[in-house]
Amino acid sequence: MLQSRLAMEIISGLPRHVACVMDGNGRWAARRSLPRTAGHEAAEAAVIDTIEAARSAGIKWLSLYAFSTENWQRPAGEVDILMRLVRRTIRKHAPALHARGVRCRFLGMADPRIPPPLAQDITDLMTLTSDNRRMTLTIAFDHGGRRDIVEAARSLIRAAVPAEQVTEATFARHLPYSDTPDVDLVIRTSGEQRISNFMLWQVAYAEWVFPQVLWPDFRATHLWECLDAYRRRQRRFGDVRRPTATTGEGLR
Repeated sequence: MLQSRLAMEIISGLPRHVACVMDGNGRWAARRSLPRTAGHEAAEAAVIDTIEAARSAGIKWLSLYAFSTENWQRPAGEVDILMRLVRRTIRKHAPALHARGVRCRFLGMADPRIPPPLAQDITDLMTLTSDNRRMTLTIAFDHGGRRDIVEAARSLIRAAVPAEQVTEATFARHLPYSDTPDVDLVIRTSGEQRISNFMLWQVAYAEWVFPQVLWPDFRATHLWECLDAYRRRQRRFGDVRRPTATTGEGLR
């Protein structure tokens, strides 16, 4: 079995933090002559399978890009369905996530258009799982990387931090969830090759892979293939003198 074989080869070179840009729901639906919302509904299985596969593999940090600040520009009907789907998914899977030791966080959540019942369910899920440590799952929801950087700058100003004391380290401490490690591997499905304003600070030195599979069809085997691609790379972090293999040395 491909997954079992790859698991044995990859396990020593796991990235600490994997992030997924879940792209291709609309195209998945269009290829089947279905409404775009059918692609969003089909994406639930991919989300749950990816979470479980990452947890089983030993990934400690997993971030999923679910809804961007720019996604509010989509038709109101589609946005409404997305909100209802997220709420349904949370209510359906919260007990299992908690039982498996997954700590759930939501990155963003600043827009007043988020329905109050959904906001309450999100708060309840984060409270329920706050003490879990087997894996941290961050859902980027109403998220924008530029907004996070602007908010960090505002936080530094409010704290009256002297300019000469502003370093990368101090700046990072003012980002939301500042304990989150830098992203090691970003997976963007559907073959598209864009950052899309996703965790801009945290992905600065990430490795990227762009599988052709559309997100609703993404499964554990695809995740293992991406992990294998990561394992085969050498991470230099700008240093041409001493390449850093992904099998442990490059992890932060």
